[in-house]
Amino acid sequence: MRILLVYPYVPYPLDRGTYHRSFNLARELGRHHEIDLFCLNDSPADQHLPVFQEFSRRVRFHPFQNAEWPKLFPDRLLTQTPSSVTHWTQADVLPALREFCGEHEYDLIHFCDLVMWQYVSKIDSAAPLVMDRSRVDLLFQTEEFNVLKLRAKERWLRRENLWKLARYERKVARALAATVVCGPDDETFSRRHIFAEARIKVLANGVDETFWDRAKFPSTPAPEPTVLFCGVMDYSPNVSGLEWYFRESDPLLLKRVPNRRILIVGKNPAPEVLALGKIPGVTVTGGVPDVRPYYRQAWAQMAPLLIGGGTRLKIVESACLGTPVVSTTIGAQGLDLRHDEHILLADEPETFAGAVGDMLTDTGLRSRLAEAGRRQVLEKYTWRKLGLDLSDYYVSLVK
Repeated sequence: MRILLVYPYVPYPLDRGTYHRSFNLARELGRHHEIDLFCLNDSPADQHLPVFQEFSRRVRFHPFQNAEWPKLFPDRLLTQTPSSVTHWTQADVLPALREFCGEHEYDLIHFCDLVMWQYVSKIDSAAPLVMDRSRVDLLFQTEEFNVLKLRAKERWLRRENLWKLARYERKVARALAATVVCGPDDETFSRRHIFAEARIKVLANGVDETFWDRAKFPSTPAPEPTVLFCGVMDYSPNVSGLEWYFRESDPLLLKRVPNRRILIVGKNPAPEVLALGKIPGVTVTGGVPDVRPYYRQAWAQMAPLLIGGGTRLKIVESACLGTPVVSTTIGAQGLDLRHDEHILLADEPETFAGAVGDMLTDTGLRSRLAEAGRRQVLEKYTWRKLGLDLSDYYVSLVK
């Protein structure tokens, strides 16, 4: 088949979870089909073009800068489009995309995330449109609204955007040939709150087993019991999860493991995250050249996340490297990883602290979960297998 891929960013280098998904699915589709790739590019350079040309027939990076967030009056009040979509509006994108498509015929158009609907819906093509969702916007923003501590004005603005977003989501869902989501929770929410009759394909996030090969990074455990938290540190689910953990669970863990160390690894640490580095035994690294050595020195990784949507790449990557994981249920949603078989799951402060404590004090538990988790990830969650699954699904759509 000939497939057009349209992305709201250049998914490279692979320093964000959404980039891992977008890049690897593009590469895997390129193994089985002929693909053209159109990306919005907020960088002044196209230095990453050769990476994508290896598996694409044609590639275009279009210069892009997000619009300013619209003011309440008149911009927001006089439009039915949610501001989280207009933030991705730029007048020259649609003409450039139409020119890129030109006279080319496509069997299917695959685009990433809701913000690109405003462009792909106006392409002159009869090809079915499929949206791959790194997260379901309505679900994500609803959970942010319920979890984050917001001032009155911000709560009002978010409520206004949610009302418009729900209408926009339903309009788009009815026009799509199919939607691809990261997990069954995303599908359940979408059917209940967006469009019950939607055609939905659940495709989890995965791992590049050659990059995350533990044989390339021998285990070098830290001398003291060490827990890792890895992710982009200005991302609200990561920030709120860490704040919850240190407020509610870490004091309990310290009573049991007073010499515990915690590594917070990831780029762009928000002020709230930087402040955590002042806690004894806590290190905030910021961005690092390679996160794999940090996984291999940690005794365990934690994912104390309270905001869902999508699948947590940090979990499958950690498991692939052989670092066992403690997570909330929301943090591990969408993954077939079972409590006390592949992972430890806990949702209350006491049980979460207890699970981390068990992991740090029980060598046998760590070893058992590390091996079982790794086997499960390699069996179900490699990008090669997930990409073939998506390819077969797309072939079935156009038959």
